[in-house]
Amino acid sequence: MNPVLELKNVSKKFPGVQALDNVNFEVLPGEVHALLGENGAGKSTLIKIVSGVHKPDSGEISIDGRQVLFNNPREAQAKGVATIYQELILYPELTVAENIFMGHMPRGPFGIVNWGEMRRRAREVLHSLEIYDMDVNSKVGAMSIGKRQRVEIAKALSQNARILIMDEPTAALTESDVQRLFSIVRLLRERGVSIIYISHRLEEVFMLADRVTVLRDGQYVGTKQVKDTREGELVSMMVGRIIDNLFPKLPAQIGKTVLKAENLWYKPTTRGVSLELRAGEIVGLAGLVGSGRTELAHLLFGVTPAQSGTITLDGKTVQIKNPGQAMKLGIAYVPEDRGNQGLIKQMRIRENVSLAVLRSLVKGGMVDNRAERSLAKLSIEQLSIRTPSAEQIVNTLSGGTQQKVVVSKWLACKPKLLIMDEPTRGVDVGAKAEIHHLISELAQQGLAILMISSELPEIMGMSDRILVMREGQLVAEYPREGTTQEHIVSSMMGEQQRLDEKVQV
Repeated sequence: MNPVLELKNVSKKFPGVQALDNVNFEVLPGEVHALLGENGAGKSTLIKIVSGVHKPDSGEISIDGRQVLFNNPREAQAKGVATIYQELILYPELTVAENIFMGHMPRGPFGIVNWGEMRRRAREVLHSLEIYDMDVNSKVGAMSIGKRQRVEIAKALSQNARILIMDEPTAALTESDVQRLFSIVRLLRERGVSIIYISHRLEEVFMLADRVTVLRDGQYVGTKQVKDTREGELVSMMVGRIIDNLFPKLPAQIGKTVLKAENLWYKPTTRGVSLELRAGEIVGLAGLVGSGRTELAHLLFGVTPAQSGTITLDGKTVQIKNPGQAMKLGIAYVPEDRGNQGLIKQMRIRENVSLAVLRSLVKGGMVDNRAERSLAKLSIEQLSIRTPSAEQIVNTLSGGTQQKVVVSKWLACKPKLLIMDEPTRGVDVGAKAEIHHLISELAQQGLAILMISSELPEIMGMSDRILVMREGQLVAEYPREGTTQEHIVSSMMGEQQRLDEKVQV
């Protein structure tokens, strides 16, 4: 079978960075081809070249055996290439039908938009994807992320896309939306659409993909049939080394209670929550999206002060009315959205690391640059932040490295309690292992850690205790030993039956 898309010896260089170096890649008709690699491996550059955002410096791109060179995304779309990015590109104030046909609306006499025909064809495209529960007249801005993503897929098919690129498509989806997406991907494959599927979640690769290609440091490592490989082999290909332990839980001495919360309320998201967090302990907080996990973190950090209930810190009752007060009390918070809430990405590493302690670095009304550089250097060494220098702009760093910068910012405050919301979301497997090791080291040093995660293997692999939230309440607590995924999922879903037999995970 001849490939529908083929790249031969493609290279691309940006100032100071060789993003791609003689990379080969091909996709067959009706194939789901996974593209893997650590952050900075070259995946994003490759798909931007295929979709017409960047031009290669050298090499060849062929579609259906004919060499092409795209000057812009519109030329790529004309050849049947469509890209669905992690950050969806839709117009929230426009309807589903208007978004699907934006840029190529059906028109009648005198070039006037044929609104009735547009709505009819929008329904037709949605129904072809077996989507029957979406009103084409609804505004996209009022929809869930999962539904918006389905609009993006319909938009691509309305332009007769034959090569669909999906970049981290499940990163922000609920479990039910993930299953809907998988069904659509399989349906498209059956209809001959070729899909390039980029994900950090290896389990998705084994569930969906036919073949998988791995990039590392901008170079082609290899292509495997998914049925002929295993997770460990792919990890080794991605990172260039064997990762023996993705969850390196180090022994830690669990000490006194650092924070105790009793009967915290903030309607409707937090309802009568009580918990204790101890020095040296990693407490995992599990729950479905919307269960109230992040909202609880916001209460403890003062983003949204509790309406009632008490918080005791080191045995003293405190009122946390804002994040500034929480910081003074020794509480630090690494948010789920590191890009918008945890960092100023246009600034340097040095400037981000010092943000939380900037006042202490001011002398005579000016920031002491020498002290700031010293702090940044210490953070880079302690957290093994991979960067040419502390002057590197944060936006140029990989996701895993950015996450380390966020953590270093808060460690500069010397906190007693560190709250981490989805600490490894959107980072590659090598960076995950490094972040897990860092979390374990911090606990070993006596820090109390509350770790919120949607990944059960992470919760089970890193936690000393596991708390489960459902509908704004803490509904279960499990010890590290003897707990299975089935126990946790049962509590998350609200199933009441007793699980007497342990399930191997």
